[in-house]
Amino acid sequence: MKKLCFLFAGVLLLVAGCSQESEETSGSESTNEDVTLSYMVWDLDQMPALEQIIEEFNTEFPHISIELENTPFSQYWDSLEIAGTGQSLPDVFWMNGPNVKLFAENDMLLPISERVEEDSYDLSPYPEALLELYNVNENQYAIPKDYDTIGLWYNKELFDETSIDYPDESWDWDSLIAAAQKLTNVDEGVYGIAAHLNSQSGFYNTIYQAGGYVIDTENNTAGHNTNEGIEGIKFWVDLIHKYEVSPSIQQMTDNPPTSMFESGNVAMFVSGSWFAPVFATNEYTKDRVDVAQLPSGKEKSTIIHGLGNVISSHTEHPDEAWEFLKFLGSERAAEIQAESGTVIPAYEGIETKWVESLPNFNAQAFIDQLDYAEPLPNSLQTRTWQQIELDYLNKAWTGEVEVEELVDEMVNEIEEILANE
Repeated sequence: MKKLCFLFAGVLLLVAGCSQESEETSGSESTNEDVTLSYMVWDLDQMPALEQIIEEFNTEFPHISIELENTPFSQYWDSLEIAGTGQSLPDVFWMNGPNVKLFAENDMLLPISERVEEDSYDLSPYPEALLELYNVNENQYAIPKDYDTIGLWYNKELFDETSIDYPDESWDWDSLIAAAQKLTNVDEGVYGIAAHLNSQSGFYNTIYQAGGYVIDTENNTAGHNTNEGIEGIKFWVDLIHKYEVSPSIQQMTDNPPTSMFESGNVAMFVSGSWFAPVFATNEYTKDRVDVAQLPSGKEKSTIIHGLGNVISSHTEHPDEAWEFLKFLGSERAAEIQAESGTVIPAYEGIETKWVESLPNFNAQAFIDQLDYAEPLPNSLQTRTWQQIELDYLNKAWTGEVEVEELVDEMVNEIEEILANE
């Protein structure tokens, strides 16, 4: 795989740090001198739990101060890329799957494999899929922080009014379509489901459920134009145009699917575990909605993704940053996150506390899908080819072009990107 310098909005910029060797042992040695580390995240809802984690970290390491900075997600990656050009990345920051290869292969992240081995740090409590996500060229770059899977949120009140049994693990695609048809009452402004154009919460799941794949980075191929890929994509398009049980994409642009679900205008909404704390505090949804496992196609599947904490290769304090990284990945930090109800901690066994923090919902449904979860597809230029996906598939969602008519051209463009990574 060719190593590229940092990619900014499709423009390659040479970065001084591109030629820099990322040596795990470079930088300062651990001392008890006062040190300040910067830690960058993007979620205000998680700030209280993170502040508590930092407070407890400082009881053990009082000489390491942590400056916690929240940057909105809409600005987060641009901020990091700009910081990367000046070798001024935060010492520690959140990383996600679509970006880890881009940062790792441009020497922006400190590999931690040797530190894991030297400290006998136990990675076994974390889901294997997440460890693989943050392993690039056989180097581990992150300790998993949390994870999410995708579930079928549904409005119990609308199901009761239509005398339909609630979704459960026996549901398949046909069950969902049949229920959506009964629940749809356009005259009352109610649709059975919101067939939104979304990769992680939408068509990636159904492509895998159809037995297909999204990308294969070993062979630089994309699977959208296989029979299984087409079937998984058409599932959503058909909900709008064949079965007419979903609002149009224009309606969902004018009024986001989340808002329609939160107001009782759609009965089912496929999305992630990250909505659990949102729906738990919404006056309309907190007692009216619940969640179930995703219906199966030819097989069961759900997309798993999760965040990891990483260390900048530019940090002047790699040893102190490593101590902080270990604490962020500890069982105690996972407990604090779980009790806040904001995210499913990645540390095995602590998920139960997250489930218990959401008594109104069957949140266990998200955990029970781990055995067959597929990691969120990613490569070096994930964001670039994901934008191509959306540009092409939008034409199918509007009904302008049939899925079969566009996938070959779309796949050609994606495979060209993969081949040049």
